[in-house]
Amino acid sequence: MNTITTKEERLYQRVAPLFELYESAKANGTYFYNRPIQKFLDGGKVVVNGKVMGMYASYGYLGLLNHPRINAAAQREIDKFGTGTHGVRTLAGTLPIHNELERTIADFKHAEDAITYSSGYATNLSVISTLLGRRDYVFSDKLNHASIVDGCALSGAQFKRFRHRDMKHLERRLKDAPKDVTKLVIADAVFSMDGDIIDLPSMVDLCEKYDAWLMIDEAHSVGVLGKTGRGIEEYFGLGDVVDLKMGTLSKTIPSVGGYVASTNKMIEMLRFTSRAYIFSAALPPAQAAAANEAFKVILDEPERIEKLNANAKQFISGLQACGFNTLDTETAVVPVICGSVEKALLATKYAHENGVFVLPVISPAVPPGLERLRATVTAAHDPEEIDRAIEVIHQAGKKAGVLPA
Repeated sequence: MNTITTKEERLYQRVAPLFELYESAKANGTYFYNRPIQKFLDGGKVVVNGKVMGMYASYGYLGLLNHPRINAAAQREIDKFGTGTHGVRTLAGTLPIHNELERTIADFKHAEDAITYSSGYATNLSVISTLLGRRDYVFSDKLNHASIVDGCALSGAQFKRFRHRDMKHLERRLKDAPKDVTKLVIADAVFSMDGDIIDLPSMVDLCEKYDAWLMIDEAHSVGVLGKTGRGIEEYFGLGDVVDLKMGTLSKTIPSVGGYVASTNKMIEMLRFTSRAYIFSAALPPAQAAAANEAFKVILDEPERIEKLNANAKQFISGLQACGFNTLDTETAVVPVICGSVEKALLATKYAHENGVFVLPVISPAVPPGLERLRATVTAAHDPEEIDRAIEVIHQAGKKAGVLPA
């Protein structure tokens, strides 16, 4: 007997488990997403529901949000141009600040030129799908960001994943591909859920050996890796070795947008052919100016990078001393493995009740059994506040059954 379903049942049945989880979490007070931040305070603190909390879920790794130089740069552009651009870059949308920002990015990344997009997601989606076609091959780390995965799928290229940071598996994948096709290898520099770092030197060698292009997503490495915060090439001391240097303007850089830095020829091709550039509105002038000034602040205030590195070491070692599994993180992204949805939600609830703003990451965003608190630390945190956050998370782990009581 056939069952006749309504249009709503047909549409929503595939996400029914997520709706059930959502309703359950709302009912028992363990739904923590989309909570409005009422105010950002100094020292890595925020106000949520009238309560001051330590912010340990921010991507603002260098604590640049509300930096007076950056705010002033944004205000100057508002005074000159207002709040929008009335169009796409190729028509009426390009302002002097857009060209200045792209020159700043190119210089910061030791590249010939750069191009900016409306978001990091749009950058990966558009660039990958522009460069590759149906005869081509793309090789992607299994834990790459969703925007990379979606760009690979949209391109129509042969999509080959390799095991996380497994360079031997990547080489087998490359060896099996035809020699006379365009090949692109792509990976995050710092993985957004695990905090570990890609083996860039080995990846560079393999791309040279198998005549493949190399694209690296530096969303979580700019301002984090390298003595001056320039990212993964500086971190490994390799110079200009990455063909397409992608990054965002919404994490360490306190603005919005994404970019790719590369050769003049590559950037010109993207300007003429990438849909997210041709058909998306230009960055608002204030946001372009804020991003432009932020890159300059990073170079002028290297002490922020030193403090971030010290804070990350303190946070990771403190959580590990409590008995938590933090995987292989080496950066400011610190996964605190809880092991189940229920434990992750309960640990988050205790942390929030005690003034520490962290968020849970659960399946399907991460594999079952690796549900976690995805905690971050920034240069804005003081050592005493980090110690307090560690203790709160320690107690949260005990209350949730992650650690022995």
